[in-house]
Amino acid sequence: MFGKKNKKVEAKLDKKGSDSPVTKETSLVDPSYNIKKLFKKGINLMADEKLDDAIEVFEQALRIEPDNIEILMKLGYARFHLEDHNDALKVYDKILEIDVTNPEAWNLKGLVHYEQRKYSQALDAVNKAIDSDKTYGMAWYNKACFLSLLNQVPESLQALKHAIEIDVKNARKSIRDKDFVNVRIEEGFKRIEEVVVLESVKQGYHTIGAIVWTTFLDKIDAEKALRKLLEKGLIVQNEKRDGLSKIPIYDLSDNFAEKVGKEKIGLFGIKRKKLPKPVKNLKIMSQAIQSAKEAIEEADIEKAVEAFDQFIDPAKSGEQMIENFFEAHREIRLWKIRLSDRGADYMIDNKDKMIEVLENVEVTITKKLRDEIA
Repeated sequence: MFGKKNKKVEAKLDKKGSDSPVTKETSLVDPSYNIKKLFKKGINLMADEKLDDAIEVFEQALRIEPDNIEILMKLGYARFHLEDHNDALKVYDKILEIDVTNPEAWNLKGLVHYEQRKYSQALDAVNKAIDSDKTYGMAWYNKACFLSLLNQVPESLQALKHAIEIDVKNARKSIRDKDFVNVRIEEGFKRIEEVVVLESVKQGYHTIGAIVWTTFLDKIDAEKALRKLLEKGLIVQNEKRDGLSKIPIYDLSDNFAEKVGKEKIGLFGIKRKKLPKPVKNLKIMSQAIQSAKEAIEEADIEKAVEAFDQFIDPAKSGEQMIENFFEAHREIRLWKIRLSDRGADYMIDNKDKMIEVLENVEVTITKKLRDEIA
């Protein structure tokens, strides 16, 4: 995940340890030092796809701190990808003994049962994940898959709608997902196809070819969805000349565009998006969250600091953050200072917490966006 950079950091720590008696003594008496070092080593091995070696390192760390949930989660993940399903389940059960409300552990346990084709058990596990976190979009999506495989079609569609309300990208994902073969002919799924096509038009794809390419829909299904959207007055159809012939192009209807914002097309494509002010501010914050999460995943310090500025600077989204997300605003200010002091080490050590804080803010922003549009 973090590539060669981490290995350089690790080598540097080893060198410090051998050169400095103070650091060496600290590593011997401070268990957390050894745990962090082993955890980083395990992550690097996973990034290099050396899963067996990673498992050995994580197990060494767990001998020091058997109840470390973060290490247990990575151990279960490695075992799952080696298809050691029974051992992976034991790890997730261990996590749930420590924290029975851990939604990620329940969701991952459901995926193990899914791989074992035990769909009823998989469904039971993701239901517990959702009980722990009603906004866990991936658990709702997996629930929809498992219900479809159990041929519980109406319930599957309802769960999929919940997943899409939390994250509209789940609509596009469902189009090619083989697990939904039992529900594709249903009218409810056709409406989901309409959502996917509408999102494509909103993003500036206006011809049938571009819409098919971006949505993964078959051309016939895309055309059916476009007809439905035309009937509902959500989009309009015009024509543009292509050589000697004319081709249809699709855009948001004026009434709908006023509510959700409309792509303005320049000579070479999309230039900018005009949005109502409240929606625009929320969209900017949402985009900044995506940038920040990508920077954290890539361990890109410069990119992360730049993204954090969007949440801190009063001239940008600082005021909205203080007003709506005061605790998160304070956390992000601290991250920026710590990154300047400690760099990649701090980001690696705090990656999961950073992602969690940003995702919690993102969930609230998504709900606010939905309310503004409604």
